[in-house]
Amino acid sequence: MSINQAKLFFLFVLIWWRGMLSAQVLPVGTPEMEDYYRRLQLIGKIDSSLSFTVRPLTQQSLHRSPFFPDEHLTSINSTNHFDNQLTVQVMPLITKLQYTSSFPSGWNDGAMIPTVGPQSYLSAGIFAHYKWISVQLQPEFVSAANKGYTGFHGDTEASWELWYYYANMIDMPERFGSGNYTRILPGQSSVRFNYNKLSFGLSTENIWWGPGRRNSLLMSNTAPGFPHLTFNTTAPLQSPIGSFEGQVVAGRLSGSGYPPTDIADPNRYGQYYAPKSNDWRYFSGFIISYQPRWLTGLSVGASRTFVINKSDMGNGLGDVLPFFGSRNKKNVNAPGDDRTGEQYKKRDEYKSVFARWVMPQGKLEFYVEYGRNDPGWDSRDRFVEMDHTRAYIFGFRKLVPISEMDEEYIDVGLELTQLDGTRTSTVRSSPTWYTSNMVRHGYTHLGQVLGAGIGPAGSLQSLNVAWVKRLKKIGIQLERQEHQLDFFYDAVYNDSDFRKNWVDVSLRLDGAWDYKRFVFFGNLWFIKALNYQYDLEDVPNATRNDFWNFIPKDKFNFQGNLGVMYRF
Repeated sequence: MSINQAKLFFLFVLIWWRGMLSAQVLPVGTPEMEDYYRRLQLIGKIDSSLSFTVRPLTQQSLHRSPFFPDEHLTSINSTNHFDNQLTVQVMPLITKLQYTSSFPSGWNDGAMIPTVGPQSYLSAGIFAHYKWISVQLQPEFVSAANKGYTGFHGDTEASWELWYYYANMIDMPERFGSGNYTRILPGQSSVRFNYNKLSFGLSTENIWWGPGRRNSLLMSNTAPGFPHLTFNTTAPLQSPIGSFEGQVVAGRLSGSGYPPTDIADPNRYGQYYAPKSNDWRYFSGFIISYQPRWLTGLSVGASRTFVINKSDMGNGLGDVLPFFGSRNKKNVNAPGDDRTGEQYKKRDEYKSVFARWVMPQGKLEFYVEYGRNDPGWDSRDRFVEMDHTRAYIFGFRKLVPISEMDEEYIDVGLELTQLDGTRTSTVRSSPTWYTSNMVRHGYTHLGQVLGAGIGPAGSLQSLNVAWVKRLKKIGIQLERQEHQLDFFYDAVYNDSDFRKNWVDVSLRLDGAWDYKRFVFFGNLWFIKALNYQYDLEDVPNATRNDFWNFIPKDKFNFQGNLGVMYRF
């Protein structure tokens, strides 16, 4: 589809509509809306049985129009929330402009790519339903100048060999080609059969699993949405022992088609690059979240995902739905076996458990997610070495009232994410999160990570403080991000220089303002990269006493975002 054809399509979307029934689904990443509904739950205006751990959210779970929070929908039928009339609704028009000065930064932006220079995004669409069938068409258009920048620049052949060791196990290119990047993607589109609180269909929507706000271990909107079959709840299922939410997904992941760096440059030692196959990958996973009847506001759950190259996949039910198999290595691969067990189907596996506790009386929430990317040998092993290949997210949020009648608060939040390897890596195999030597594109789609946007073996400490009043927000965010710690510690082992850890320290100013049907949003992000790309320079004729008196090779980066959403 050409750019002119895309413009005609979006124009057609805007003029073809009738009826005013709000859309069923609130897509992951919709500006300001998801976070506002989460705040509403903290002040007791959203049912506490909704866990916010299985997204996208739906009209049925929110009991109000997803894009107009003040429009309560009290007439939703508990058995079938669709009527017998064909109704078509225009989805919000969303456009964003972004400029990045020095090196790629940011995540949780779906179809947009990590790049330098200007980048634009446009999304619009329609939602239609008739009886039990719903169709949502919301394509996304992205255009980026995709300018060149200074990527990894190791000063020895050995450092490049180590860098390729990790780059060969994940599809995460430094740059998406050598020129302008333009894509039209299906975006937040789906065709579904809906009945009661269950939905089955084909979708390319982004998915978010887990309680995190800044990161999620298994599923986030850092990468574009991928085509998948989904069977999921659209609202908590009530039972005598509590409420349940969940989703089962089977989909197709694609590669970016780009090498990790400019391998044609002789200074980048391209001979260490092992080209990846063009085979697509099969993704399968599930999540379940449970809220006990006796502990209001507490949600606990688990999720599990598998990725395998299509050429390595069998045809049995266990190949299509592998998460119903054993959770232990012991049962699928004994030492010295013939390598035909489940493990040797070359699957890449991830799992997590999580909890979120909402306390509306205190306008407070706590949440945690713990995950592993290497199955334990048995239940004993999982308890003896709980830190083996572990990753975790921990966070809390508190609303301090200014005027509760006007929903005006000071919003304070903290989130910590840790993905790097632990000390068990010195005594047993410990695959780096999101990389794989069996599924060499790693845990990615179109060159971006499906899980936490900080990437393989990263860590993040994030603190945000904001004034909020309904959809309006003015805030500040302080962060410290460490890049690819597994690579860094391997490099330290090689050259014994532990001063080179690449750490970004940043300050971001956030704002959002609604006016009638418009929502304006944006941020200004100032980043100081300490030891950018693991680099520093010793002072001339340095002595032992000059070890900490080095010449920094830091880099400053600025990113500005400005966007607007119009709600029809």
